[in-house]
Parts: sequence; C-alpha cells; structure tokens
Amino acid sequence: MAGMRQQPVLIRRAQELRRTVTAAERRLWHRLRVRQLGFKFRRQAPIANFVADFACPAARLVIELDGGGHGTDEAEARDSTRSRALELAGYRVIRFWNHEVFEDTDNVVERIWNELYGGAPHPDPPSTRGREQAHRDGGPPLRGAGTGSPPP
Repeated sequence: MAGMRQQPVLIRRAQELRRTVTAAERRLWHRLRVRQLGFKFRRQAPIANFVADFACPAARLVIELDGGGHGTDEAEARDSTRSRALELAGYRVIRFWNHEVFEDTDNVVERIWNELYGGAPHPDPPSTRGREQAHRDGGPPLRGAGTGSPPP
C-alpha cells in the first residue's frame, strides 16, 4: 500500500465499494474503526490486484466477509486464488460469513483480536451468558467464546 503504486482502475473500484458498503461490512466497520482494537484498519483497501474488505497494514491482516454468493465451487476457487495472492503480498487472511457478523459480532471481533494479538485473551471479553443459555436451549455450540483460543 504505502510506496506501492496501485492501478487507477483498482483505486476507482475501491472507492466505489466504499460508497456501496454492505450491511455486514457496515456492522463490522463500526467495531474496527478508530483503532478500537488498538490497530488502524482500512476499508476496501487495494492490495495485490484485489480490493480487500478490511486490511490492517501494521499487523499484515486482511479480513474478508463472504455473503451467500461465496458458497459455490466457482466462488470458493476465486476466494482461494484471492487469499493466496493476498498471502503472497505478506498478509494473513481470515474470512467470516456475513451471517456470523450479524448473529455473533462479539465472537467475530474476539477472533480478530486473537489474530491481532497472537491468541492473547481479550482483556474485556464479551459476555458469553446469552450464548451459554442458547446452547443449553439447543442452540449452536459455543466456539471459543471468552476462552482466548480460536474456534475449532
């Protein structure tokens, strides 16, 4: 990014994507902006001929949000190619489904925290009380909730 000259078409695409933000991106951006996790993130950042949903240059981390259109074999192949290119540019890539951002934003943010800080537990983890009750009531199993360890 810094010191790298991006293609004008890629820059225009990133600007367009910033204007047409999805609801999931808006929700996650609310939690990533203004260094709330201790790192600066950029939205729709041009990297390696792609536009990453969110990028943290200091931590060399890219966060990608995937919607329903990403579930096909063709889309998975494109996502894999994209992730490899971003990794070759020196970034770690983590992906979340849009529904994860909507249904369990705190867990998504905790997983991002773990990536940023190498698995160190968040100093003020979100309460797991509601998730524990949902699990007892037959909801989905807990995934690394409040443990400081990444989900399986």
